[in-house]
Amino acid sequence: MSVRFSKSRSPPKHRLTQEIDGLTEDLFLPLVAGDEFEEQEVEGSEELTYTLSEAVEKIGFGRFQIKILLMVGFFTIADALEMMLLSILAPTIRCIWHLPSWKEALVTTVVFLGMMVGSSFWGWLADNYGRKTCFLPPLLLDHCFAMFSWLWNWWCPQSTTLLAEFLPSSSRSYCILSLSFFWALGSCFTVGIAMAVMPTLGWRWLLGFLSLPLLCFILMSYWLPESCRYYLAAGEKEKAVRMLQRVAKANKSEMPSGFLQDAGENGRQGRFKDLVSPEYRKTTFLLWFIWLNLAFTYYGIVLMTTEMFQGIDEAGGSCEVGNNTAKNPACGCQLLTFKDYTDMMWTTLAEFPAIIVTMLCIETLGRKKTMAIQFFFTAVCYFLLFMCSGRTMMTIFIFGVRGFISGAFQGFYVYTPEVYPTVVRALGLGCCSAVARIGAMVTPFVSQVLLRVSLRLALGVYGVMSLICVVFTLLLPIETKGRPMVETMH
Repeated sequence: MSVRFSKSRSPPKHRLTQEIDGLTEDLFLPLVAGDEFEEQEVEGSEELTYTLSEAVEKIGFGRFQIKILLMVGFFTIADALEMMLLSILAPTIRCIWHLPSWKEALVTTVVFLGMMVGSSFWGWLADNYGRKTCFLPPLLLDHCFAMFSWLWNWWCPQSTTLLAEFLPSSSRSYCILSLSFFWALGSCFTVGIAMAVMPTLGWRWLLGFLSLPLLCFILMSYWLPESCRYYLAAGEKEKAVRMLQRVAKANKSEMPSGFLQDAGENGRQGRFKDLVSPEYRKTTFLLWFIWLNLAFTYYGIVLMTTEMFQGIDEAGGSCEVGNNTAKNPACGCQLLTFKDYTDMMWTTLAEFPAIIVTMLCIETLGRKKTMAIQFFFTAVCYFLLFMCSGRTMMTIFIFGVRGFISGAFQGFYVYTPEVYPTVVRALGLGCCSAVARIGAMVTPFVSQVLLRVSLRLALGVYGVMSLICVVFTLLLPIETKGRPMVETMH
């Protein structure tokens, strides 16, 4: 029997503050496409049809999206915990294992090598077998290997894709950018725990404590929904309709009248050659370079922060990072002090105002202009670090770099899922994330090795790369502000 829908009177619309009321009472109800809805026949509605994007816009933003936002936000915290660990553990591991600077950098490079392989694989898996499918396996592996490290990275960026596909265009940028708050919270939490644990219990206990939240996130992944856009692209139209009905019920909204249109390219998910097809080739290559530099610059300042706070020597106008400051008498290596942790916390807090500024600009100036401006000021702050005008000013300039590059990073997490169609959206974001890991693999050799040869040369590399990205961002052929999500390649 054909699927037909009855018309019902729309309930009063609720503001966001009203939508939050009662949210906690059913936060952990399974968000799956169930069979709670009965389909009814309506005469005279055979000609009415609607697209999936029209349905998402009609249903609007409500409690359903808020619940997904909170759960995806918790996954983002897990990602931040591990990434922030890299800069905290590097000095300690270098001490315990007696590593030269290039081997210290290699430890970080190997971590990002694993992430590069995983990002593209899980992107392909998400396009072919569903967004939800890619969550549990990497979380389980992540938790297990973190526990092994305690006794003796793998992460999937597809949470952003899943969230974006349920959001109407008017709230998409704000919701995706709000994930940055969770990232910043996770980073601050890591620094705070390290400040308390590292001086007394050591790095293994730090890994053990930070692996516990991953176990909670593994349990939470059961309640994540599958994307209705994935269902439609995979030819499972009935499941897509039921999921839309579920969203409408949770939001106390109504479905559009008529029948859901087919995606038109059923079964064509996750084909790499579509990313480099003529209509997306320029966008893809520009995005790959930009994402490479985003990770190169962001993780560069994260790793460089501890190196500069430890080894900066301002005596006599010198501006070099040495190898022999703040040594541990027992093993002759550098350790982070309480002052280092405090300054790290201040620079990490830079991400909060950066998120607010990005939110204010991205819907007024547009995606491209906002991110180009942030790249420009990232370069300016890097060049200001040339002055070496004291620890306080250095902290302020690092605060600026961290804030602006973080805003640009999150801006491209908004832009990338918007620019690609549903059939390759997860693969497109996964490939961008994989290419970004190349930049993250290279950056330790600049921020931890070249830095000790010449601080200004290392800073200059990051500044010039950021300026190049200003141009590349403006060259992107598509502005996605106010643009509905595309379902197919054509």
